Amino acid sequence: MADADPKIDRARAAETVVIAPAPAAPAEPPAKTRGWLRPVLMLSVPLLIVAIAAYFWLTAGRFVETDNAYIQQDKVSVSADVAGRIVEVAVKENQPVKAGQLLFRIDPAPYRIALAQAEAAIASARVQVSTLATDSGGAAADISSAKADIALAQATYGRQAELMKQGFTTRASLDAAAQQVAAARARLATANASATKARVQVGSGTGGSGVPAAVQAAMVQRDKAALDLSRTAVYAPVAGTISQSDRLQVGAMMITGLPAVSVVAAHRAWVEANFKETDLNKMRVGQPAEVSFDAYGGLKLKGHVQSIGAGTGSEFSVLPAQNATGNWVKVTQRVPVRIAIDETSPRPLIAGLSTNVTVDVRDHGKR
Repeated sequence: MADADPKIDRARAAETVVIAPAPAAPAEPPAKTRGWLRPVLMLSVPLLIVAIAAYFWLTAGRFVETDNAYIQQDKVSVSADVAGRIVEVAVKENQPVKAGQLLFRIDPAPYRIALAQAEAAIASARVQVSTLATDSGGAAADISSAKADIALAQATYGRQAELMKQGFTTRASLDAAAQQVAAARARLATANASATKARVQVGSGTGGSGVPAAVQAAMVQRDKAALDLSRTAVYAPVAGTISQSDRLQVGAMMITGLPAVSVVAAHRAWVEANFKETDLNKMRVGQPAEVSFDAYGGLKLKGHVQSIGAGTGSEFSVLPAQNATGNWVKVTQRVPVRIAIDETSPRPLIAGLSTNVTVDVRDHGKR
């Protein structure tokens, strides 16, 4: 090592001195950064926790919510008012229809024949009335003849009575004259009865319509036959969507009053929400509500409490629970609450859709 060059050693020493301090310089800024971030984190985390706790404290008890809620719509069961064979079906399952649109048609031929028969009955009744009017005129003539017979018989009886006083006639002739008077009076009574009967039969119908009763009865039958004929075509009573149309088959026999198809009305929909009985303490009619749908994620509609049910669901079940015995378990009851939807939905509201209802009960003093 004695032979080493002193200049080379000094150069290496200088090189070492220059390179050694370089790594220590960048370590100082991170230390300053951590020193600034630590107090910020120490303050912000407690503030965030306090803010969340305050939010839950302020909103606690303000809302009641249930997911036991479903869309409800009016469902109209359509049946035929007349019986017959189906000859035409104009709708299909899930087809939208308008009010007054044809649903199906029953064979009208038998009802056309019934209408023709009713028209013929009217003509027959009018002929009958004309005949009775003629009979009424004949009865009037009979009355006049009977009155003349009475007058003649009375005159004859009067003469016989005078002759009897003078002794120029017999008792038998006087009795025969008296019998002729009685017979004439009987014929007058019969003529009056016949005339009265004819006038009644030709007389007006009910309500002073001026139409003879027989003709009026035939016209009523004609109107019924025309009504039955018009009812062979069955139309939609409301606008909506066709459902359960499988029973509508061409050639099938339709029975009067048997539901043939259903129309789910499209003009009105509401939510039937089954809230726990413990949620009803602050709930009142008119409180605002919000409805969300399982089928339509992100869709929320505004509504309000329209009415609160008069009984729990178990009260209206087919077999209500019997809790008279000691062996029972207390179950929180559900009360149906009708929620009216205040907005027009951009998506179709299908009957039976599952929903989630949140009611703002902050204003629980309102009734």
